[in-house]
Amino acid sequence: MSAHIPTKKFLVTIWASLICLTVLTAAVSYLELGPFNIVLALVIATCKMLLVALFFMGVKYVSQKMTVVAIVSGIFFLGLLLLLSMADYGTRAFR
Repeated sequence: MSAHIPTKKFLVTIWASLICLTVLTAAVSYLELGPFNIVLALVIATCKMLLVALFFMGVKYVSQKMTVVAIVSGIFFLGLLLLLSMADYGTRAFR
């Protein structure tokens, strides 16, 4: 099995993307979207997680099945976090 060695330019591009997504997360926190603030923050966090898992951890280069597992698990846990967050928000008593 040969190891995949990414170029410095590629890694810097992924790093810059992560920095941009972090800045986007901070910028979105100032928008008033009601209960969707957390939804948007979790979507951005999931994108960052996928970038880290696929490229920095090398999941993309392991096998096609492992890539699908990483993507499906990311989407599953995003959905789980959204479901639990919205369940908590929906059952609160507003005074």
